[in-house]
Amino acid sequence: MTVDVDLRRSPLHDRAAELAEVLVEEPFLPQLDVRTRAGTALGLRLPEPTHVTGDEHRAALGLGPDEHLLIGVTGTEPGHRSVVDVSAARTTLRLHDRELLETLCSLDLDELTPGRCAQTPLARVPVILWRLDTGYRVLVRNSFAGHVATALLDARQVTSGVAQ
Repeated sequence: MTVDVDLRRSPLHDRAAELAEVLVEEPFLPQLDVRTRAGTALGLRLPEPTHVTGDEHRAALGLGPDEHLLIGVTGTEPGHRSVVDVSAARTTLRLHDRELLETLCSLDLDELTPGRCAQTPLARVPVILWRLDTGYRVLVRNSFAGHVATALLDARQVTSGVAQ
């Protein structure tokens, strides 16, 4: 007898209620790291570095001249130097408060318009920051997710004037 049970557990699962006013975790978002010089991969046009093609459900983020992160895509196809499933390595945080990001990130967020992405430190942790039409996605390694979530909560207290 086989039981189909999903035993995965997101790094912020136990903190969902605490974080609800600041962010929403989007765990287990399919992510493929693709190294190629081709113009397309798995049906997506591959963008230049710091640009994004597609939408928030299925997208290609340009991380470098030949490195792309495909979101919402699974599978492989021939012709690429490397295709690695990195879905389990990161969790995704969705934020709407730009002021919180500005408190913890030195990146000029005016330059990060919708359809753009950047690899940048956030609370001293390397993340991928993706500007959506409504808000931001922060792709952070699972091992750092708790630290980033706590930093965002602390920044919220500071920016709202709650902390003394």
